[in-house]
Amino acid sequence: MADLQGFLYPRGATPRASIIPAPPWHYSGDMLTIEYRTDPDRVAALLPSPLEPADEEPGAVAVIWADWQSCGDDFAELDDPVRAQYKECFVVVRCRYRGRTFSRCVYIWVDKDFAMARGHLQGYPKKLGDIWMTRPVTVGRAGPRLEPGGRFAATCSAYGHRILDARFTITGTADTAGFVNGHPMLHSRQMPRIECDGSDSLDELVTMSGYDVELGPVYAGDAEVAIHEVPFEELHLLEVHEMIGGYWRSVGTTFGGGTTIESR
Repeated sequence: MADLQGFLYPRGATPRASIIPAPPWHYSGDMLTIEYRTDPDRVAALLPSPLEPADEEPGAVAVIWADWQSCGDDFAELDDPVRAQYKECFVVVRCRYRGRTFSRCVYIWVDKDFAMARGHLQGYPKKLGDIWMTRPVTVGRAGPRLEPGGRFAATCSAYGHRILDARFTITGTADTAGFVNGHPMLHSRQMPRIECDGSDSLDELVTMSGYDVELGPVYAGDAEVAIHEVPFEELHLLEVHEMIGGYWRSVGTTFGGGTTIESR
């Protein structure tokens, strides 16, 4: 019998065909975060037991667009940029577990298969989508500058349907890029049994956070987001009741693994 190699599927005679290399994984990118308030009961409906709503601002939601470049520890993907670059849009709420506050991604769309597979390993509920966001510029007029008055937009679509639209205008700077996505992530890793009998062969609660974090300045401003009802999504249930604000920041981090805190 062969001792197949590779961190994740497909494993083979060598690890070269694996969809992602073994961690650590390094990330550098730009993030547009838009926060708003919704019905706290709608957030609570997305939290499985034993998770509970956050004590403060239980109805706070963050919608985040990110334009990433990522690679493994040998940086091989940077020599073939199609394997390194991707965009995603994700929706984050907060929750409590054993008295501690966590951030939790409840919906997420991504435009590359390697990023989706990596997310499933981590517990992100990633689906394929079409994500776009305005890029800042330092020369010319074909884009906003990172300064007051700079105007940005972002969209997320899937299967030909627009799910999200956003607008953001810089008014100044801030100390933090919001508060909803400011905690360690708490995710569920799940896989139904092959018998398809309603039970799971994998059901874990895991937590994770990055290290070697580098953060650029925070540009804050006015923001708006529109959520569209589409036949195969339920994000519209987290309807916007009140805007909190918007933030733009460049981020660098490394992920080397998480921690299983509960297995069922």
